[in-house]
Amino acid sequence: MDLLDIARWQFGITTVYHFLMVPLTIGLAILVAAMQTAWYRTGQPRYLKMTKFWGKLMLINFAMGVVTGIVQEFQFGMAWNAYSRFVGDVFGAPLAMEGLIAFFVESTFLGLWIFGWDRLSKRVHLACAWAFSLATVASAFFILAANSWMQHPVGIEFVDGRPRLTSIWAVLGNNTVLAAFPHTVFGCFAVAGAFLVGIAAWKIASKHRHSDPDDEDRKVWHTSLRMGAWVGLVAFAGLAISGDVQGKLMFEQQPMKMASAEALCHSEAPASFSIFAIGDVSRPDCEGVKSFTVPYILSFLANGDFSSEVRGVEQLVPEYQHKYGTHYPDDPRMGAFAGQPIKYVPNLPVTYWGFRFMIGFGGLAALGAVAVLWLTREQRFPKGRWWAPLAVLGIGAPFVGNIAGWVFTEMGRQPFVVAPNPNPSGVDGVWMFTAQAVSGNLAPGEILTSVIALTALYGVLAVVEIFLMVRFVRGGVESVMPPEPPEDEKSEALSFAY
Repeated sequence: MDLLDIARWQFGITTVYHFLMVPLTIGLAILVAAMQTAWYRTGQPRYLKMTKFWGKLMLINFAMGVVTGIVQEFQFGMAWNAYSRFVGDVFGAPLAMEGLIAFFVESTFLGLWIFGWDRLSKRVHLACAWAFSLATVASAFFILAANSWMQHPVGIEFVDGRPRLTSIWAVLGNNTVLAAFPHTVFGCFAVAGAFLVGIAAWKIASKHRHSDPDDEDRKVWHTSLRMGAWVGLVAFAGLAISGDVQGKLMFEQQPMKMASAEALCHSEAPASFSIFAIGDVSRPDCEGVKSFTVPYILSFLANGDFSSEVRGVEQLVPEYQHKYGTHYPDDPRMGAFAGQPIKYVPNLPVTYWGFRFMIGFGGLAALGAVAVLWLTREQRFPKGRWWAPLAVLGIGAPFVGNIAGWVFTEMGRQPFVVAPNPNPSGVDGVWMFTAQAVSGNLAPGEILTSVIALTALYGVLAVVEIFLMVRFVRGGVESVMPPEPPEDEKSEALSFAY
């Protein structure tokens, strides 16, 4: 592999690993704050136990997310310094906002929440929970604003070959981020909901299957189970609606990405939606591919009607060549790509199947949520031994859907790291090829060493996180609730106080 391939593998591995923590932290933070709100309003012990237990797991995941997220910042300077110089004037503002506003508020109030039990009033402590949980959402917004600028550059002027920020409000109000943000947040809730369902089902099956429905600990797990299922179901509905909006925007802003997502090699009017394909979808001419389709649906997904034309790969390639050239610049800094033909079609198998994995695993998680709500109604719990292991496996479905969505989004943009605007809604003439973005002063062996080191380190961190998660899950609510003092100590404490 050449330097570019190794650098992309490094960024892909570390980013995907980090993104395993991000949606769970965001979703759990909001749900923990909701659990504490329920305890504050009702005073029921089960909500306090839920807050303590799920809050502990959220903290473990949050810590790992911080550790793995730091590497993302360093990679821009290590392996992608040409990219950093190109986007630095734009990315400085949203990333500074993420650090100074969102992360500062998040870490400050999270610390107050951790150490404020029995030291702050219930109302103030609850306010801290909502402050740090909403700050995690704000942090995601600023990161998505930066990423959305790469998908659709706005709010800049082009000066001396580099974009210069002219309006931070245009960047923060970019229609791409306004579509991507709710879709991402709903994805976070889908992950958190499945997490609650899987662990609560396992706890009931392993310890409380035959206990009295009025048992307080069983109520903790049954309430968590139902809450997770409802959250997952609502999240899927939100994903479907926001995904439709985002998809229509992508057809407008990045038509090649969406044509590749459908392996749509030839333009169609009306266009059919491909459910799955048999054959080699890696060939742009689609010869030998048999696709099972639903008529008219792709036209609706692209343009909101059932008869419009959707352009295919073979029609789009000449358009891209006319606008952005047929060959890479003959510049020594381009390395092996200097003067070579530009391949405007992204990796078709990755984009095609990534798009279907995103939708398929999201739908699978939603079906699981419906099944949970039906099977656990009126304090019931299924008697089959298969049910709890299946629920635990179901935790992975929205994780896979989230990761597949991000891989599709980033891989479908190739060969651009900053995608051009094919329409007047953005700033024309601003784009950057991925081959131009990699650091030119590195040897392949150097970046390969960092890939091996980071992958090994992340593997160790994965073992640590799984160990801690399993330990506290097995401990249950008893491991997070303070022990009740003996009766004699209670009386001594009261006599001393008075």
